[in-house]
Amino acid sequence: MADSKSRLKNGDVAPDFILRDQSGKEFKLSYFRGKRVLLSFHPAAWTRVCSLQMQSLEANKDVFESLNTVAVGVSVDTIPSKKAWAKELGITSTRPLADFWLHGHVAKLYGIFRENDGISERANIILDEAGKVVFFKIYEISQLPDIQEVISFLRQL
Repeated sequence: MADSKSRLKNGDVAPDFILRDQSGKEFKLSYFRGKRVLLSFHPAAWTRVCSLQMQSLEANKDVFESLNTVAVGVSVDTIPSKKAWAKELGITSTRPLADFWLHGHVAKLYGIFRENDGISERANIILDEAGKVVFFKIYEISQLPDIQEVISFLRQL
């Protein structure tokens, strides 16, 4: 389990970071100020629930765009693994980000890295247009996050 003392809370300004997506393209969080950002953390690529989680982001891309929201998946996997996984799943619009090096750095910044397991928690974190945390939910590792809960929350903002 991650150390809850270092975990971000609603109202906190999210730490900026740079990660690379499945194509090696840079994703810098602060570039997306003025938009909402959904950081959907999943423990590991190539697992059933994580695959379903990424596919739910992809299936709702148009909904996220209509809500001024950029949704990305984040895990500690490598870029080549993310690339092969995205291809296998048919993910073409949603960016799976590799929090591989320094291993789990972003998950640690957000207080959701599971040191004993070497993975992040399964979590959805929504940032508002100013980069502040407005939604922070951790799920059981085996639980698929309810994407409709996230969409409903975004619609209420």
